[in-house]
Amino acid sequence: MAMGVEVVQRLARRGPGAATVTLSVNREAREVRLEPRVSLLDALREHLVLTGAKKGCDQGTCGACTVWVDGRRVLACLTLAIACEGREVTSIEGLAPDGELHPMQAAFVASDALQCGYCTPGQVMSAVALIEEGHVADDAEIAEWMSGNICRCAAYPNIRQAIREVRDTRDARDARDAAGRARHGKARSARPGNAAGGS
Repeated sequence: MAMGVEVVQRLARRGPGAATVTLSVNREAREVRLEPRVSLLDALREHLVLTGAKKGCDQGTCGACTVWVDGRRVLACLTLAIACEGREVTSIEGLAPDGELHPMQAAFVASDALQCGYCTPGQVMSAVALIEEGHVADDAEIAEWMSGNICRCAAYPNIRQAIREVRDTRDARDARDAAGRARHGKARSARPGNAAGGS
């Protein structure tokens, strides 16, 4: 997560006391007063009352606090909130903004990929990013790239099932879209005047 020079200079002028920080969270600018040492997780939960990301280990080992910063997975307990100024933070609350379930959330429910539910927000955020990153070839790859998210209830087979379901649905949709584009392209090239040398 490279920071621009102006962000680094602005951060260097702050501290040690609280300062006003503007965070873009779930596509909404939010101003909060934070000490520079406040983690993104604490800013979300305690200052912005977005309690989806969970505090499990507070050491970056369980993944319950996983959110996205500029579309990349981060552990919110290890990320300073002030370092996220000028970046887009997405928490589980912003995954499906219109009150509908995101396809991954729906797949978790359908696959019974949760038990106590404590780790579920972090699991879902990682699972969506995992598909975008392209690390879903098989169960071994899914398990490897989800290994930073611990489920103490051991719902791993069901979590992988949910991820496969979303992956397969996306792949089928992409194949249909590609076939539709190909048909549309052939129909356009078959029109009079579109052939080589036509008028």
